[in-house]
Amino acid sequence: MTQSQKITPCLWFDNNAEEAANYYASLFPGSRIGQILRYGDAGQEITGKPPGSVMTVDFELAGYHFTGLNGGPQFTFTPAISFYVTCETEAEIDLLWSGLSQDGMALMELGKYDWSEKYGWVMDRYGLSWQIALGKLADVGQTITPLLMFVGEQHGRAEEAIKLYTEVFGNSTIDGILRYTAGEEDTEGTVKHAQFGLNHEKFMAIDSGFEHAFSFNEAISFEIACETQTEIDYFWAKLTADGGEEGSCGWLKDKFGVSWQVTPKALQEMISDPDPARTERVTQAFLQMKKFDIETLKRAYVGAAA
Repeated sequence: MTQSQKITPCLWFDNNAEEAANYYASLFPGSRIGQILRYGDAGQEITGKPPGSVMTVDFELAGYHFTGLNGGPQFTFTPAISFYVTCETEAEIDLLWSGLSQDGMALMELGKYDWSEKYGWVMDRYGLSWQIALGKLADVGQTITPLLMFVGEQHGRAEEAIKLYTEVFGNSTIDGILRYTAGEEDTEGTVKHAQFGLNHEKFMAIDSGFEHAFSFNEAISFEIACETQTEIDYFWAKLTADGGEEGSCGWLKDKFGVSWQVTPKALQEMISDPDPARTERVTQAFLQMKKFDIETLKRAYVGAAA
């Protein structure tokens, strides 16, 4: 899986996105650091970021594309979204666990569990959560898979979310849903584990009825790369429906509290243009937007009057 991903996890860091990207790339095989974009003068009063400092870092881990964003201290990672890593050998698990647990904290110690001969859940030094398990890559289709945990007010809604997401995105599948049965440790009928695909990309989901002091927040969002305004309008309408919330600069929350960014592909090219006047105009334009308007961005890019 490469940067052609339709849906890319965006990780919100407090000014250490580049450091984190390099750290993760040192641990996962098949990794690389991609484009780095920097803050300009535009919007400094809003972002508070000094011009020239790192804004975003694109990186791939085991062929899976992420974006790291230096957003500030407003949001911190929670285990409501973690990344499930499928390893085919114990040596792979041991190496990853050693690296990710360094200066981190084990949420479930590495060991043998009912669902895996070797498994562990760790929060790394940046607070990001990883579930590492021995398994067969062919059963999942990708090494790293986002896993959404529905807790608190969202508990019991994992299956509803899966149905919504697979209806909204093309090329989607529900690969399997395992539910809790009577006498098990959680609420009967809720999702014990589910795997589904959105636009050929795999996701997982679980319900947890235990008491948790966290839920979904903006620290992890999913960026949807859109080719056209029609596509932007479609995803924006579908994901804000029935209680979702519109945010700024293409951000929104769906009715489950999961954050998404509905972004035109053309924006990446515009804000990485070597001409600072162009990037400043585009930045000023999109800072005024909720849902992105491609034509307005294009006019700002070329310097045309609105």
